[in-house]
Amino acid sequence: MSTYVLVAEDDRKQAELIRRYLAHDGHEVSVVHDGRTALGEATRRPPDLLVLDWMLPGLDGLEVCRRLRGAGELPILMLTARSTEDDLLRGLDLGADDYMTKPFRPRELVARIRTLLRRSRPTARPATVAAVSPAAPESPAVLTVGRLTVNAAQHQVFVHDRPVNCTPGEFRILSAMAASPDRVFTRSQLLDCLTDHGRPVSERTVDVHILNLRKKIETSPRRPQHLLTVHGIGYKLASGDHGA
Repeated sequence: MSTYVLVAEDDRKQAELIRRYLAHDGHEVSVVHDGRTALGEATRRPPDLLVLDWMLPGLDGLEVCRRLRGAGELPILMLTARSTEDDLLRGLDLGADDYMTKPFRPRELVARIRTLLRRSRPTARPATVAAVSPAAPESPAVLTVGRLTVNAAQHQVFVHDRPVNCTPGEFRILSAMAASPDRVFTRSQLLDCLTDHGRPVSERTVDVHILNLRKKIETSPRRPQHLLTVHGIGYKLASGDHGA
């Protein structure tokens, strides 16, 4: 059974290119060229996935994303010419599940869509979720790693007694890492924390969450001492002060 993908892109040549590639991959595809039409079509006939351009006329992609996310769990892949961390975080915070910056390779877009669709199906969730999930019964209610405290029961994070406001995804990643300080987590393992509630996301989303967490818990986010990159593998939460 084919999946239905709605493409909202105001550049008609690019929209047609995306449509052809997705149709060739076996998807049923509809194309719209402005935000209000995208919102109306997604409401009238909910697609299995929405490809959403950021800079749509009438109603921009961020507002379309915000409104649709408030109504359900539709997988959304956002296309954007913006590439700064702050811009990408805005899109993810509003509910986009993945993003691609323009220009992009159509084949990579198709591959990303396959991944999001696979993760949006309950049977696709990896069996390793329980092993790294902060909700595992054996995890203590309060986790302390150096100057960082994570209170799982109250959904609170503190750095030197200073409260830190985390999104649900950030909290789940941080809780999993705090439960096993100095353990190296692959992106796939951290991805399990985000997909446990059925939201389809990509490994790149993990990277953006890590960047955002560093801004919140590190003294110098560009020179992290606690949330460290282990090159070629993933990330770890160091129990002491280390360079990165």
